[in-house]
Amino acid sequence: MTDLPDDLSADVAAYLGRLGLDQEPPSAGALSRLHRAQVERVPYETLWIHAGDVWDVDVDSSVRRVAHRRRGGYCFHVNGAFSRLLGALGYDVTLHAGGVHGPDGPTAAAIENHLVLLVHGLPTDDHPDGTWYVDAGLGDALHGPLPLRAGVHTDGVFEFRLDRVELGFADWHLHHHALGSFAGMAFEATPTTIERFTARNHELATSPTSTFTRTATAQRRDASGVHVLRGQVLSHVGRDVGDARTLETRDEWFDALREVFDLPLDDLTTERRDHLWARVHATHEAWLATRDT
Repeated sequence: MTDLPDDLSADVAAYLGRLGLDQEPPSAGALSRLHRAQVERVPYETLWIHAGDVWDVDVDSSVRRVAHRRRGGYCFHVNGAFSRLLGALGYDVTLHAGGVHGPDGPTAAAIENHLVLLVHGLPTDDHPDGTWYVDAGLGDALHGPLPLRAGVHTDGVFEFRLDRVELGFADWHLHHHALGSFAGMAFEATPTTIERFTARNHELATSPTSTFTRTATAQRRDASGVHVLRGQVLSHVGRDVGDARTLETRDEWFDALREVFDLPLDDLTTERRDHLWARVHATHEAWLATRDT
């Protein structure tokens, strides 16, 4: 591990403890173990928005929430924290601006709605270039890192495709798997800094038109696929979409967060947990009403 201030070293040790991993020298294999543990144990979640929290993109704050409060976040937080962990462990990691898009394809306007990581200098026999696409911040996407090269990549039960593109605003494009919640994501090859995402983070977390403010979600990837909670509806997506069930009560909902997503939410007071459940339940009831009309 590289030399770090004592307080940050404690954060990194706690982070590894949450992942259930010991420190080991950088390698492609170790990177895969870190990535899989990250997405299995640190869920993608937007519950903080619906609980009334304000999270910025400060990487140290994200690390401490992951390491000590057992929280996750969306891409700016989970990938931001993961980048700091990787850097502390000696990996050459860079941050890149990406744009998640729908079926109409990539757009310049979407760039900066997603944070992408690349890890460099880890050649293998199958991937001598040694640059890896790392992404714990797409929720229902990668389980492990993908070699940064064009082609179809099998990742557990899902397949993804990476293309080299010349769009003027992006250099690479990820095609999501067939059952994914979005169509794809384009990203830049040029590195950037976390500060670039400050304004977009504020917009995504506060705008009434943002998907993040409309529906609370938690998602956790593992070898079998992805567990997904949207509002009060819990489902599993693997080789196909499994049965969805509605979590009818407050206790059932918080139990699922703890047991399925490792989100005990112990950092929330009872009053704020009540506020969170009330907002999620009201949104669910409003959604049900639209289905009945």
